Amino acid sequence: MADLSQIVKAYDVRGVVPDQWDEALAELFGAAFARITGADAIVTGHDMRPSSPGLSRAFARGAAALGVDVTEIGLCSTDELYFASGALNLPGAMFTASHNPAQYNGIKMCRAGAAPVGQDTGLADIRALVERWTETGAPESAATPGTIAARDVLGDYAKHLRGLVDLSGIRPLKVVVDAGNGMGGHTVPTVLDGLPTELDAMYFELDGTFPNHEANPLDPKNLVDLQARVREVGADIGLAFDGDADRCFVIDENGDPVPPSAITALVAARELAKHPGGTVIHNLITSWSVPEVVKEHGGKAVRTRVGHSFIKEEMARTGAIFGGEHSAHYYFRDFWNADTGMLAAMHVLAALGGQDEPLSRLVAQYDRYAASGEINSTVADQAGRAAAVKAAYADRDDVQLDELDGLTVTAADWWFNLRASNTEPLLRLNVEARDEQTVARIRDEVLSVVRA
Repeated sequence: MADLSQIVKAYDVRGVVPDQWDEALAELFGAAFARITGADAIVTGHDMRPSSPGLSRAFARGAAALGVDVTEIGLCSTDELYFASGALNLPGAMFTASHNPAQYNGIKMCRAGAAPVGQDTGLADIRALVERWTETGAPESAATPGTIAARDVLGDYAKHLRGLVDLSGIRPLKVVVDAGNGMGGHTVPTVLDGLPTELDAMYFELDGTFPNHEANPLDPKNLVDLQARVREVGADIGLAFDGDADRCFVIDENGDPVPPSAITALVAARELAKHPGGTVIHNLITSWSVPEVVKEHGGKAVRTRVGHSFIKEEMARTGAIFGGEHSAHYYFRDFWNADTGMLAAMHVLAALGGQDEPLSRLVAQYDRYAASGEINSTVADQAGRAAAVKAAYADRDDVQLDELDGLTVTAADWWFNLRASNTEPLLRLNVEARDEQTVARIRDEVLSVVRA
């Protein structure tokens, strides 16, 4: 019997195919999803991984067997599936393992209107049903099975995005896009078609074996090809998408990465121009720049824990117009509070093309501090090492401590956050300060305790 504790994560299902899960299990997940959502109809989509079409169809069979009608949108990005869930007002399931290697696959699930399904919002119940059925056999089929029908929503998705950000009047831009053989290669040409952008496409061939590099732009080595290409062709901007194209990283005209916090601040300023006085959500390891820019533009900044379920919960609770994370996930009220890298990229293109400065100069106003980036330390005792760091700073008068998510220590000119990984024996450190020397000093100070 499959060990579901290994594949059912906090926010999704993910594991190696067929070692950890297969089409038979996907069929049970489809039935459980239908049962837990109580829906008459659902929508499904999948990425370009070799195992995705079979897993997706098995899930559809499982749901249809219980009398649920299934709309299959086929090949799509994760945010395109969220669009379908929102526009059709149906629960949805996306088959993808995002940036993981080729042998992995997974399911990201949502309720109607792209509302997230996580451990506390249905995923634990789905797991419990699947576990029961793996022991007792599949549930009894409905007297009248549901239908399974195909529908193409790519054009509608592109039209929706272009209705949110008008790019028709921007100056001509040379744009290099690295899709990493992922779903950006499917969505980008349709979204940018006919706009004043000269598209230089890299690795747009859909290939779930990732022959060129991992589709994980969070790792700097996967940006090297894009950076070189931007410099080589004299592009105005480079965009890198992850495997399921829900995250987007930005490269300036010099080939330098633009920090996701700077993109969060830029997009926040644009959204606040449309929605004066609005609330913007940011997680606690985004830059100080983000709440500063939000305040300067008349908005209210709300700080949350790391993780898309926390961001989406806060967006729903506060009616926030926008949310951003250090990991290049960007969330929009105009997109059912769901994350879409494509819409964030369009905001950057609009801001860049709406004035004459190069991107590096445009984003400088949003990139105000020095930062370490995320530094991982493998430790045998996460709680013990974190407690040692807390003890090292607890008696200092010049700092404040909070434990919203891990340990955050804040001084007048710097801050750091130390968080435990949920899935690996790691402590993750992020440091920010007004200059590089202070970043280095605080980083070394904390790591000396963590790695003692």
